[in-house]
Amino acid sequence: MTFDDLYRREFAAVVALAYVLSGSRTAAEELAQDAFLAAHRRWDDISGYDDPAAWVRRVCVNRSVSLVRRRVSEAKAMARLASRRVLPEELPADSEDFWHAVRRLPRRQAQVVALHYLDDLPIAAVATVLQCAEGTVKAHLWRARQTLAAELRCELRAEEQEMER
Repeated sequence: MTFDDLYRREFAAVVALAYVLSGSRTAAEELAQDAFLAAHRRWDDISGYDDPAAWVRRVCVNRSVSLVRRRVSEAKAMARLASRRVLPEELPADSEDFWHAVRRLPRRQAQVVALHYLDDLPIAAVATVLQCAEGTVKAHLWRARQTLAAELRCELRAEEQEMER
């Protein structure tokens, strides 16, 4: 039997098994695909088994158990966090232009600015969060400040010129 034969013959049944175990059609299809992918990767060994389909089903069952455990764990964590949930304050209306400009920065510069100014983290803490050197954080912060200053000055001048008209 070839892998393609196994896949064509067993895929629908493995999806059905995964659906019964997971309760989600999307998760079932992903679990079945993962099981068949694992079989494909080890096909040289698995093709010699008496029943390769049983191996695929065992992989699917094991991954379904892992998925259910992960869902339960996530649900418990979300329940614990929901009781402590504090919604962030609204940003002042006059800061909207600033944060819009920050979002236009390169990704890492925007992250550094947000962590340093919005979360009020010191350079060392930002470096820890982003898993980089403090010097790297300082360089990103310096570049971001230069870009923001130039951009916001231009926007301010444009607004002033519009008001003069």
